[in-house]
Amino acid sequence: MSPANRRTVIKLAALCPIAASAQGLNRMPTIAKGTFTVEMKPQGDPISIEGVSTGRMALNKRFEGDLVAVGQGEMLTALTPTKGSAGYVAIERVTGTLHGRSGSFVFQHSGTMNQGAQQLSITVVPGSGAGALAGLQGSFKLDIVEGRHFYAFEYTLP
Repeated sequence: MSPANRRTVIKLAALCPIAASAQGLNRMPTIAKGTFTVEMKPQGDPISIEGVSTGRMALNKRFEGDLVAVGQGEMLTALTPTKGSAGYVAIERVTGTLHGRSGSFVFQHSGTMNQGAQQLSITVVPGSGAGALAGLQGSFKLDIVEGRHFYAFEYTLP
């Protein structure tokens, strides 16, 4: 490689992090871990038609660990007559401190079970971060072990 081409490649390589930073692409994800408790209260009676029950629940959560917060939200459910098959969606406002940064954001939940096989997506609603959590993006994974709820929240902040 000629010295002139080498200098051009070095200049282009030096510009890549600047362009990526301007687009927010070079943010390294951080993982917050901990536990949470959840309390769900039915909001009215479920409606059952042809064996499928739909209902609405109020959610109240308390997060501990890297995320110290409370979560409040609404959940819609569908329970089918097929064993292990159901679905839910929820919106949950989380207010507290994430790795020392205070603010709030909203989680959007979507979950299904197909004869026991689970699919779950819990993500931060884009643009919902406020306070020191403005610009927050991420996804939340949970694991239930012996009745305890554990989380791993992978996120980025500007």
